[in-house]
Amino acid sequence: MERYYVTTPIYYVNDEPHLGHLYTTVAADVLARHARMSGKEVFFLTGVDEHGQKVEQAAAARGIAPIELADAVVERYRSLWPRFSISNDDFIRTTEGRHKRAVTEMWKRLDAAGAIYKGFYEDWYCVPCETYWTGTQLKEAGAWEGKTCPDCGRAVEQVREESYFFRLSDYQDRLLDHIRAHPEFIGPESRRNEVLRFVEGGLRDLSISRTTFSWGIPVPGDPEHVIYVWIDALTNYLTAAGFPGEMPHWPANLHLIGKDILRFHAVYWPCMLMAAGLPLPERVFAHGWWTVEGEKMSKSRGNALKPDELLEQYEADVLRYFLLREVPFGQDGDFSFAALKARYNTELANDVGNLLNRSLSMLHKYRDGVLAAPADEEEGDRALVADVEGMQRDVEAALARQAFHEALERINAVVRHGNRYVEENAPWTLAREGRDARLDTVLYHLVETLRLVALQLAPFMPVKCAAMLAQIMNAEVDVAALSLREHGGWGLLAAGHACARPAPVFPRME
Repeated sequence: MERYYVTTPIYYVNDEPHLGHLYTTVAADVLARHARMSGKEVFFLTGVDEHGQKVEQAAAARGIAPIELADAVVERYRSLWPRFSISNDDFIRTTEGRHKRAVTEMWKRLDAAGAIYKGFYEDWYCVPCETYWTGTQLKEAGAWEGKTCPDCGRAVEQVREESYFFRLSDYQDRLLDHIRAHPEFIGPESRRNEVLRFVEGGLRDLSISRTTFSWGIPVPGDPEHVIYVWIDALTNYLTAAGFPGEMPHWPANLHLIGKDILRFHAVYWPCMLMAAGLPLPERVFAHGWWTVEGEKMSKSRGNALKPDELLEQYEADVLRYFLLREVPFGQDGDFSFAALKARYNTELANDVGNLLNRSLSMLHKYRDGVLAAPADEEEGDRALVADVEGMQRDVEAALARQAFHEALERINAVVRHGNRYVEENAPWTLAREGRDARLDTVLYHLVETLRLVALQLAPFMPVKCAAMLAQIMNAEVDVAALSLREHGGWGLLAAGHACARPAPVFPRME
């Protein structure tokens, strides 16, 4: 059986769950659900990153131990994801024993490969981003005068301390060769070009230990040093896969990340894997950032959208749909409540909901809810069938490129086709004129189209699509058990099948 290993980044416990976390996790969930429906053996990982100076400082400010802070935030993530139908197979914490063993082994392999040496680090460090910067980089970014981080804009601090270093520069050419030989390795293309420019500019060896705090995993044989949190965090993908033992799921098929951590995943991580003699992930895809009503999200503005608060106003499936439909994945986008309402009413209430309600209503009005075998197909019938079958191929291709908005637009095109098909064939006229065979054919094509539309939408909106399919199949449907191979063919609804009476699945949002 073909395997599929998809990951989100592990989310930092110093951050409360926000819209960005939800965005990445929902995207990964849609891919995992679709892969399961395609018959693949799926492993979907998410979790939390608990170590580092930020957590230690935040816990000290509250007068609690770092693990107490971590436990509280971890519970928020664990309780949130089921409310959004997130179907992760594992949830990793970097304070777990299995992870500490994996990180220790990773360090030992890097050391055995001659990729680590001891020296002194003297430069600039951003605690919030946990990123090292040279003075040259600060000057090039226009951040030198205020000594601020080029990424987050907050103050950086000058650091001079004994440190272990990773020979990142030794792997510059190998990384460039890999990126050039595997154009699919980094997506979207704009991010691939960004990484190429960064690596071509020259890689400096990376400081990978700290001595100024203790909340982390100690360096093997030198406990005064704590392993750099990004080596710790990135190794989680191996930990969950079984490292240092057998890893049936590795290499990962896809790391989904935000663009702010692209360098760590597309530069540091593959070089570490090369040094350790381990296979590289097949693809790293960096999505964009969200603004809210045209403004950057921030705690100071008070506009950071929290997923649990959004659930007080909107159903989880509606939010899942909007996030992946509104903006091409990989680009920045704006979260607007007006846009959410417009998108929902236009595409879900007016199009999908309308097609479902009118089709099942006519089936009950004219045939007591029972499908008859279709008669000879006309050109319009064949065109609808071809569109539906093409939709299934196109959705699979779009999701393979993480083009969620294209997949949803393709499904919506079939829904619009279905609504036109109703108007063009006018079942009410066929009934009035007694053209029973033609009426049976039209009703069958409408219901079968709806079944296959719901099947394709199920990874995006599992709860809503379960409700759609319950009406079509006249029985509760476990969408997690659906198979594209078994249920994706046209014509699987048998003559004599009875559908339930319609009930609104997508009532208009007022």
